[in-house]
Amino acid sequence: MFAPRTLIAAVIAALSLVTACSGGTADGTAALPGGAELTKKSAEAMRSVKSVAFTMETEGTPPVPVKKAGGRLSETGDADGTIQIELAGNLQEITFVLIGETVHFKGVTGGFQKMSRSQLASIYDPSAILDPARGIVQLMTNALDPKTQAEEKVNGTDAYRISATLSQKVLATMVPGLVQNVEGTLWVDKATSRLLKADLPLNGGKVIVVFRDYDVPVRVTAPAE
Repeated sequence: MFAPRTLIAAVIAALSLVTACSGGTADGTAALPGGAELTKKSAEAMRSVKSVAFTMETEGTPPVPVKKAGGRLSETGDADGTIQIELAGNLQEITFVLIGETVHFKGVTGGFQKMSRSQLASIYDPSAILDPARGIVQLMTNALDPKTQAEEKVNGTDAYRISATLSQKVLATMVPGLVQNVEGTLWVDKATSRLLKADLPLNGGKVIVVFRDYDVPVRVTAPAE
């Protein structure tokens, strides 16, 4: 028969072997992938995105002029949606249709007018989101000290939550008005590695950006004149 100490040692050795073979941690939970690995995979996954729907909302009073935005975007840079922007202390809502270098836009009243893409970009440039040289690809590529915090769901999708220092230069193309790096939180799809959500704390509040409907066909058409 085993002596008690021998039996205990044998049990501990067996449990250690099972844990090692299962790839789990000491408390029985699966080890989370590293933050650097996840942000790299996300940057690669975002390069092949064909279209996306997005929303950007503020909570509190963060120092950014665009308070809310949402719409659809194709890989060519065409987009449609709405922007709520603070101008001279008043909140104005603009509906926009961006096709090529032309932007059709209108306020709450009146018909559509036109401006150039560069004029819209000075306010808010949704086409930057999927641009590999400016948008999410660069955000994930330049994320500093990314750390995987947990595994959780975002709108029903399994995701990894990652904390990271995010580049002001990159973020400002998607959230105008940012003047410094942001200690943000990112959620990436566990299955596809695509970015699902970004939480960006700022002085006075935060900006939350959500992405959905990846690769759902987007056809942007000019409004009737």
